[in-house]
Amino acid sequence: MDLGGKLLVAMPSMGDPRFENAVVLICAHSAKGAMGLIINKPTPEICMSDVLDQLDILSSQKGRDMVVHFGGPVETGRGFVLHSTDYTSSLNTLVVDGAFGMTATLDILEEIAEGRGPSDALMMLGYAGWGGGQLENEIAQNGWLTTNASSELVFGLPAARKWSEALHSLGVDPINLSPAAGHA
Repeated sequence: MDLGGKLLVAMPSMGDPRFENAVVLICAHSAKGAMGLIINKPTPEICMSDVLDQLDILSSQKGRDMVVHFGGPVETGRGFVLHSTDYTSSLNTLVVDGAFGMTATLDILEEIAEGRGPSDALMMLGYAGWGGGQLENEIAQNGWLTTNASSELVFGLPAARKWSEALHSLGVDPINLSPAAGHA
């Protein structure tokens, strides 16, 4: 099973509060593990202008207004930009399932600051990571549902609506979910 480019939707039984109501885009998945970015947890205490100022990057007002998200609990001081495929870094962009790009190099922040970056982008601090077999086990234990990722869901919706809309894309009404996991 390759989950690259898929969305993980946290179930109410998720035991880790960092992933409560989380929607995670899986950027890389193999037998060795998985790496993803939470797309629906903005960090109100950090804004893009703070990141740009810390890195001494001059920017237009547009670049400074971008919301910074909590991408996951691993390496929370490291930045990642999840973006549309109309942008590719000259240094390194990971293409995710042909539909998204992920860039973790400084050049994308400079491009965004100058108004020349990707048409759609989410700035993240940190990422979500799983060791070999760990994610598959969490899915088997009803911690996550998986669904296809769409550009509209990832970039077009407010963060507060992404979890419920990801569930609706599976035909699941969030109000009908129980926090108690079980197997039929």
